[in-house]
Amino acid sequence: MSRLTDLIAQAKAKDPQMGADLEREFKALSSRRAFGLNFERHRPETVELPQRPVRKGDKVRVLPERGTVKKGDQRLWQVKKIIKDNGQRFAQIELMGHAEPETDNIAVDDLVVVAEFRDHILPGLVSTGKVERGGDKPCHTVINGENYHALKALTYTHWGKIDIIYIDPPYNTGAKDWKYNNDYVEGDDLYRHSKWLAFMERRLKLAAQLLNPQNSTLIVSIDEKEYLRLGLLLEQVFPEGRVQMVSSVINPKGATRQSSFGRTDEYLFFVSQGNAAPTPVPLPSEWKVVQDKRAAKLRWAELLRSGSNTQREDSPNQFYPIFVHQLECGPAFHSVGEAYFGDDWRSMTVPEGCFAIWPIRSDGTEGNWQNSAESLRVLIEKGFAKLGRWREDKTAVTYLKRGEQTKVEGGVFPVIGRRIDNSVIVDDAAYQPTFIPGTQWRIASHNAEQGGTNLQKSFIPGRKFPFPKSLYAVEDAVRFFVSNKPNATILDFFSGSGTTAHAIMRLNRQDGGQRQCISITNNEVAADEHKKLREQGLRPGDADWEQWGICDYITKPRVKAAITGQTPDGEPIKGDYKFTDEFPMADGFEENAEFFTLTYETPVAIRHNLAFERIAPLLWMRAGSQGQRIEQPSEKGWDVADTYGLLTDLDQATAFCNAVKQVQKLRIAYIVTNDDRRFQSIARRLPEAVEPVRLYESYLKNFQFAIGE
Repeated sequence: MSRLTDLIAQAKAKDPQMGADLEREFKALSSRRAFGLNFERHRPETVELPQRPVRKGDKVRVLPERGTVKKGDQRLWQVKKIIKDNGQRFAQIELMGHAEPETDNIAVDDLVVVAEFRDHILPGLVSTGKVERGGDKPCHTVINGENYHALKALTYTHWGKIDIIYIDPPYNTGAKDWKYNNDYVEGDDLYRHSKWLAFMERRLKLAAQLLNPQNSTLIVSIDEKEYLRLGLLLEQVFPEGRVQMVSSVINPKGATRQSSFGRTDEYLFFVSQGNAAPTPVPLPSEWKVVQDKRAAKLRWAELLRSGSNTQREDSPNQFYPIFVHQLECGPAFHSVGEAYFGDDWRSMTVPEGCFAIWPIRSDGTEGNWQNSAESLRVLIEKGFAKLGRWREDKTAVTYLKRGEQTKVEGGVFPVIGRRIDNSVIVDDAAYQPTFIPGTQWRIASHNAEQGGTNLQKSFIPGRKFPFPKSLYAVEDAVRFFVSNKPNATILDFFSGSGTTAHAIMRLNRQDGGQRQCISITNNEVAADEHKKLREQGLRPGDADWEQWGICDYITKPRVKAAITGQTPDGEPIKGDYKFTDEFPMADGFEENAEFFTLTYETPVAIRHNLAFERIAPLLWMRAGSQGQRIEQPSEKGWDVADTYGLLTDLDQATAFCNAVKQVQKLRIAYIVTNDDRRFQSIARRLPEAVEPVRLYESYLKNFQFAIGE
């Protein structure tokens, strides 16, 4: 049922005639076909929060009895009052959205809090463990929580700061691979595609807010079930972005499809914003790129313009003669003439012993050179222009374009001599060419079985996760966009088994980078496991249930094992990494990681500093997830960590400002005050490089405006 249909049903319950009128108009509108991607924006998603304490005013559902596998009561109730009776807590609840009031008294333990899409949330984070092997490097973070809510939390910490988002969302195969409103979406669901699009659109809109608009890239993997719709959705959500799709072979054997060809590949959408673009990188041998042999050497380009704008009239200032002569050792430049605008250029006087080379095309028409006369003189002087085999006035002239000049000037191609025409002679023996591949990837290391399933077994033996990505496939896809960003922040909000974080650690090791990855996943258990646990009398929220969830059972142990080089049982991981960077997996990585669970706070607790310990990780993440974290306000009224400071007593502003000036890497100063005048006064006393942030006003306002779609 779409959101509009749901609202019409509510209107009918309160006013049958108005509801009927609305339904008639809706049917008339829905019969019209619009151009573009059209789908139902389904009713707001509801998410059950089993670990969230029940409070007065909450929306809740009544849980089914323990031991049953039947679906529980899906109606929403509101908690009107919490009472205690013989040491047990009960809630007085009232049914929501019905004309006739219905109330009940239910034990709090038999209720689960529900958050709807448009509900306000005030997020916090609780640390559930960490791994530290990276010294003062930034910390990778893994967040256990509903990803829409976690993305909302990141709008406070990382608005416009994310460099790369890599996601592997549910493929919507109909095989119980994802839930919408707490129900698995099956293959026979008539609204399967529109539910998936509504689900994805809401999250992609948040992703758009988090990405750096000046230079960032979104990477989404998908298969044939939804790639057409996803492509259109990406163009709608990112109208300024450049969308390109790559086909990548992940299963050379082919996955069987009934009455169809076997599927060997999947698709990668790349959405680039601002000036983001893939960077040419050295490609390992397994890529087997069809390479131009000239790419392994310094590339000299033809000075005569080809392609577009090739006629003399297109660039009349670049029609001029180049005077050359033949010396004993070969051809040499004599001089460069000025731009010629007349018609009798053939009769122009030529210096004695020289020939004039004009920009004449092979068909005899007048063309133009790639550079002006003055620019060519500079190129000749620097040795960046060269003459070919002597052919008098037909001698070819080549030059180095800006990128090739940079390689010479930067020492990539060391200069070892000069020719008679002054052009540079370089040593290209040690040069490793860089490439940007095409859109068809058939790479052995991207095999999902070898680089995904089998590799994961080495890190967390005995723990199964369906269809993990190849570590090397993720590493390669991201590499093109972070090779020149050693401090990039990467986000994966469908992190599953934690492959993206693992890939970023590999990239850091290869070039000494300090990139950090934020991984978001929930703690959902698999569909078959769900039924078994229900039969055992367990519910979501129970410790014996949560231990089997994706985050606690797969993601966190995988990330920890990758860093430490040990399995969850403490055994050294067997085997070596392959491709690009080969070394024993047991060596681990010199990286840091911390694990968090998303919490839901109240405005009162935040304003009165009662929730500071759970807000503290967000303040730390906004300042770069690096170094010490301020866990509680200091009794002296201020505190300074490695990358941020906190002022709670404005009378101590002088001491705080002095301390801030002593910390070179400090980025943010959080100032707790309701007085804007005093806040501005303190902000002016801070170093220019330090961002002043007003707590808790900035936090509360962020979610007040961000959540009310």
